[in-house]
Amino acid sequence: MIDRVVRVIDAFDGPAHLSLAEVVRRTALPRSSVHRILERLVAVRWLVREGNRYRLGLRMLELGSLVLQQDRIRDAATPFMHQLATASRSVVHLAVLDGTEIVYLEKIGAPRGTDLPSRTGGRAPAYCTAVGKALLAYADDDAVQRVVDAGLRARTPFTVTDPGRFRRELRRVRESGAAFDREEAVRGVGCVAAAVRGPGAPVAALSVCGPIRRLDFGRLTPAVQHAAQRIWRAAGAPPVQDRPRTAERAGAGGWPSGALDAWATWPRLTDWF
Repeated sequence: MIDRVVRVIDAFDGPAHLSLAEVVRRTALPRSSVHRILERLVAVRWLVREGNRYRLGLRMLELGSLVLQQDRIRDAATPFMHQLATASRSVVHLAVLDGTEIVYLEKIGAPRGTDLPSRTGGRAPAYCTAVGKALLAYADDDAVQRVVDAGLRARTPFTVTDPGRFRRELRRVRESGAAFDREEAVRGVGCVAAAVRGPGAPVAALSVCGPIRRLDFGRLTPAVQHAAQRIWRAAGAPPVQDRPRTAERAGAGGWPSGALDAWATWPRLTDWF
């Protein structure tokens, strides 16, 4: 069935509008099957029917735009991820939110002794990962409620499973600009993450992960935040207007004292290490 749907969609590679007969001729599929597939694709907005002719719908454009955006973000992020992975000697992730889960767009660095189950294209629950919390912190209430309704299942003894505590943590992420995973998803693994964003919703989140006993959260936090903003700029986005407020302590997830004033003087991520 999937092969047939793909053949029908591929028939629109060229002409803007096709009739049922033209799609049948291009796909060599039975007329009844083509008609059923076309009408279903209209129902899900992949195609639009105008009279007795069909054309590609806005949903196809939306999905294509998402792919282009994600490719642009990944391309912009890759050099900074390599720098961060080398400087921190840890694994660096780039991820996006998809419903109640995160999807890893890229994973760079795998030092000896760092065995993480993540992989490029893989998924993980958003509620117990640093990148997930960095993205959910700026999501609307409905998106957060869907995550809570899906269940905050304990994956380790450290997973936050109480909805009230979970929401309070998201508020702290918004205030500080950094999210943390302290053995909440995988026992023995810690992560610090920051959203890749400007004034609006994040387009992705960046994280550094590794054995929690070796992670210096106070040092990693500003480095990850700085890298996330450099990715946002490199992707062609306007400079962020609402940078995170300075926290009392860098270890609490905020910028160190004077960090924002020195923004323009930090040309390399390796300066943090």
